[in-house]
Amino acid sequence: MLAIPPTGAGRPTLEAAVRELRGTAAAVTGAGSGIGRALAVRLAREGVSLALADIDAEALAETERALSPGTSVITQVTDVGDEESVRAFADRAFAALGEVRLLFNNAGVYMGGRTWTRPAADFEWTLRVNLWGVLHGIRAFVPRMIEQGGEGHIVNTCSVAGLFVGPGAAPYTVSKWAAFAATLSLAQELALENSPLGVSALCPGGVQTRIHESERGRPESLATEPGEDSAFMGEMIAQTVADGIPVEKVVEATLSAVREGRFLVLTHPEYEPGLAEQAAALAAGRLPRMPDFEWKG
Repeated sequence: MLAIPPTGAGRPTLEAAVRELRGTAAAVTGAGSGIGRALAVRLAREGVSLALADIDAEALAETERALSPGTSVITQVTDVGDEESVRAFADRAFAALGEVRLLFNNAGVYMGGRTWTRPAADFEWTLRVNLWGVLHGIRAFVPRMIEQGGEGHIVNTCSVAGLFVGPGAAPYTVSKWAAFAATLSLAQELALENSPLGVSALCPGGVQTRIHESERGRPESLATEPGEDSAFMGEMIAQTVADGIPVEKVVEATLSAVREGRFLVLTHPEYEPGLAEQAAALAAGRLPRMPDFEWKG
């Protein structure tokens, strides 16, 4: 049996050059809006060179215009669900920046609905972006980050939906649990090899983003008709977004985790007790407590 080295508090923090960010280079997917745009703006302010990707060319251009004057940046329209598209982005990032020390696999989409009512295409779409977007990013960037030597950090945006299951959001939750598993696997594998690369799973709760407008980037080949359940959950996620925290708070928590070498980034501390409660329920063979919820779909 393999002994997995600890990847939590015992992991060393980043060397000064990366910890201070200035002069390093970062790649960010989903940079056209929300957390991705806020990350890009903050990193640019810190003096980081950037490679930014998004499926929406206009949104990507808006992000570039929002950056600090003089920022070294390249942008590329990228479909994170397509391996070749992500590899092309990685090729350009390393060619233009020389190196990539920070990787943020951030692109994500939302789709709600029951496990048995939503068409397979809904699951294919969310898995394509939320899981395969992470895996393609890992596979395109991490080998080269290892090869370049020195320290760095990978942050995968997973969501609290990757830690807790709530009823009625099966396509989203399934994809985010898978993304969390991929992130944990990556962290353990790198730790086992004593790699200087750190890994964090970013698990935000409600945040003021455009995730409730995810359909705008959905491929026609995976289009589906909304049902009562998905429409109801769409209304709920829109309200969650409206009541959410500003993206800047998520960025602050994320960069703190990068500097400190922390694996789990919870932007909403109120979820912390639920982790222990859920683990205890599962250890006892019980169904974890579900959120208070009145189903209308």
